[in-house]
Amino acid sequence: MLTRRAVLAALAATSSEPHWLSIAEAAAAIRARKLSPVELTRHCLARIAKLNPTLNAFITVTAEQALADAKALENQKPRGPLHGIPIALKDLYDTKGIRTTAASKQYANRVPTEDADVVRLLKAAGAVIIGKTNMDEFAYDYTGETSAYGTARNPWNIALSPGGSSGGSAVAVAAGLCFAALGSDTGGSIRLPAAFCGITGYKPTWGQLSANGVLPLAWTLDTVGPMARSAADAEAVYNAIGGRPAPTKTPQFGLPRKPFFDQLEPETAQLIEAALRHFPAPREVSFPKIPTIPDAPELTQSYGAVIYAEAFAFHKQMMEKSPQNYHPQTRNNIAPGSTTTASEYIAARRELDHYRASAAQLFPNVDLLLTPTTPGPAFPLGKPGGLLFLRNTSLWNLFGLPTISIPCGFTKSGLPVGLQITGRPGEDALVLAAAKTFQQKTDFHLRRPPA
Repeated sequence: MLTRRAVLAALAATSSEPHWLSIAEAAAAIRARKLSPVELTRHCLARIAKLNPTLNAFITVTAEQALADAKALENQKPRGPLHGIPIALKDLYDTKGIRTTAASKQYANRVPTEDADVVRLLKAAGAVIIGKTNMDEFAYDYTGETSAYGTARNPWNIALSPGGSSGGSAVAVAAGLCFAALGSDTGGSIRLPAAFCGITGYKPTWGQLSANGVLPLAWTLDTVGPMARSAADAEAVYNAIGGRPAPTKTPQFGLPRKPFFDQLEPETAQLIEAALRHFPAPREVSFPKIPTIPDAPELTQSYGAVIYAEAFAFHKQMMEKSPQNYHPQTRNNIAPGSTTTASEYIAARRELDHYRASAAQLFPNVDLLLTPTTPGPAFPLGKPGGLLFLRNTSLWNLFGLPTISIPCGFTKSGLPVGLQITGRPGEDALVLAAAKTFQQKTDFHLRRPPA
């Protein structure tokens, strides 16, 4: 609950830079009729018009529909904390009457007839859908460079990758083009862009939120989730789209040093260690050694077999019919699934089920685990940092655990670095609470890119 002083400060800020308000602050301004949904939507659309030609965060901007929806909300009783708040969607969420491309030529003219479940929930909560954000084609890369609609650019330095596959969502939030966005996460696609762009990215417990109407990469690993400038904002969106608020406790934190702290860039390691001092007495814990792919040791065998097989199953007919409509890198990513046998897939699924059933054992006398999100900050466009940038994120998809990336420091060159907080299955509220507590003690999430 915002204090009266916080509300007054927020209202004072709305006249100049309302795009930097928190969701709670913007909602308070709307309730106090100091700011209308139409004014807020127009302001975000103006920023998109100004900055999107450079940042390329959006594939489709739904200006006309967004303004009509905002107008309809103006005289309605507030529906909740998202009433009148502009929110963007990664362009793999089905939107009724608005194209959903998955950033691919394959779906250039695809217009769904129904909204995805979570999109319906956002609208019911009063959110204004402002557009569809750029992404790696079919969510099958981590660089942001495989979109048929061009590369989204990191607002901290446009020569750098925004991360993938939810790069456009991260850019839009970080640059103040919207207040939050939905991404999807199969191996880090919410958290890696969040870390690169200096925002908060939350991957809930697998299966906690409906993925109905969301184009898949790998059904067994895909998770939908919010991307926002703070954990409090992410929580507001999460609760609106099916999250389950729950009581929390004072957690005990654990540090699994291996493999998560291996091969960190020195400056990133220093920033992570400094951030850990904000957590009370974290305990060193061990993490099980899991067999990895021989030619890609950053990824586990069972994770690899599942994503290869399930992605190929979805794309098989399009690969046969119109392979030229894919980015070459996407074709390369899909190809290994053609040689994954049914027995290999079944064995991998059994292993994955075992890992998820035993996930609680990763928390010996601790409640939450602290790890770096990535081994370093954003890498240059055209020079991907390698699968090492997915090692720390994809493991939590394997176990299906709730995990959040929050900014925890900045390099000397001004680039954000992310910290992950991970909890037991279903303990989403505790993960979010810990992230909020960290952000109450620090100001990393309040720093803004130069754009």
